[in-house]
Amino acid sequence: MAHPDTLLPMPEIEDPTERFVAVIKFYLSGWHIRPPGVKKPLNPILGETFTCYWDYPDGTRGYYIAEQTSHHPPKSSYFFMAPYHHIRVDGTLKPRSKFLGNSAASMMEGISYLRFTNRGKSKSGEKYVLTQPNMYARGILFGKMKLELGDHSYVRCPETGLSADIEFKTKGWVGGTYNSIGGGIKNEKTGEVLFELSGLWSGEMFIKDVKTGQKKLLFDATHARHSPPRTRPLEEQGDRESQKLWYKTVQAVKAVDHENATIEKAKIEEQQREEAKRREELGVEWQPQLFRRVDSRKGGSEEGEEDLEWIIHAHLDSKDPKELEEKILSIAPIVPGQGNPDRRGSKQYHQPQSHPQPEPAKQKTSQPQATPSKPQQASDNLIDFDSKPPITVPPRAPSQPGTLPAYPILPPPNLNQAPVHESTTVKAPGGNAPQTANIMDDDEDMSNMRSQMSNLKMHQTMVPQGHRPLKRADTETSDVDVFVDAEG
Repeated sequence: MAHPDTLLPMPEIEDPTERFVAVIKFYLSGWHIRPPGVKKPLNPILGETFTCYWDYPDGTRGYYIAEQTSHHPPKSSYFFMAPYHHIRVDGTLKPRSKFLGNSAASMMEGISYLRFTNRGKSKSGEKYVLTQPNMYARGILFGKMKLELGDHSYVRCPETGLSADIEFKTKGWVGGTYNSIGGGIKNEKTGEVLFELSGLWSGEMFIKDVKTGQKKLLFDATHARHSPPRTRPLEEQGDRESQKLWYKTVQAVKAVDHENATIEKAKIEEQQREEAKRREELGVEWQPQLFRRVDSRKGGSEEGEEDLEWIIHAHLDSKDPKELEEKILSIAPIVPGQGNPDRRGSKQYHQPQSHPQPEPAKQKTSQPQATPSKPQQASDNLIDFDSKPPITVPPRAPSQPGTLPAYPILPPPNLNQAPVHESTTVKAPGGNAPQTANIMDDDEDMSNMRSQMSNLKMHQTMVPQGHRPLKRADTETSDVDVFVDAEG
């Protein structure tokens, strides 16, 4: 959702082919948003949530809700809606890690359904089915470090019969270009190829009309700036909301305090293991709180959409945008002033005092005060051991301990202490030595990857001894990534 505002005019485009091309433009416009160099992501915990919103020039808003619905294997479910513009997105992301010698791959399995609710013959609207390219971290053992997108992704509109096959091309050993794309748009009903796609997903992308031979610019990502979402203040967030959950870990990373970043991350992961153990002892199966299983049976509300697995836990089939907005805001706190979910005994949350309405005229609306996220915050949830100075975030007061109503038998992580900016040493339970753990997730995939790396014996000369970090420089951006062996 790098440019959600570009979606707004699409439901009003009358020609189905032009509408489909507009969807392709939106789809290709977001891949240029990425941090420099190769980073280690923070792995979402089970039940972790994230909500945000966008303010649009006409006074309306778009809302986003996501939840980690599975940890083994990892699955994230997400939902977006702009009620006043007839736009809805439901999706699931199922990344699967894979080790490929000198590369680590994230196979981006999963699917998204984009709907224009004012279009189509179906009650749910005209549907577009989207998949994602895979991601490759190159040069993890030797050579140039580079993040690439690769393989084929698809966009289809079953109702109109239009489809796009987009290839994200990886650079070969001898020739080729980084970040290039190719592909085409065709009519599945007739087999006719209508358009050809080419260019760089990080730069200029072009579309060529096969019939006329006319080639024109589709999107230029060279200087494009994404539209950052707005979020609630930290003091209003629950302990399982992403920004609050990973606050201490992120602050340690920004301070280049590798030891405490590892400790804070390990504390969260240990809490996950304890919760999993308790569920096993009680014979309880985990159930997401904001999403429900899709009803993909014949005649079901999500017939034929079993690939989604989970969908937002609310009936949002009203044609009244005001009613839709109220229902969305009752699912989870999204905008400032709705309260902290940890301190509420009900899943019904405060409605904002002011309700945005479409405004053709230049008239200001009274909105709850919030600050848009800065563009660089897109990488705040990435472990980036570069040489940039730490970003100071004002400390907040300690939150009051409370129980999560959505998790009656699962205690929330003990993350209620006030964040600090100084480096601190956390003692391991039952001992005096500082607790350490590998900064990478210790799940089965990463264990297999480390095992295969050991078998290759290609990295023996590069492994740091003791606590000396291994520095790797990106030859294109000159960024330096530091890899620390937390178990060494």
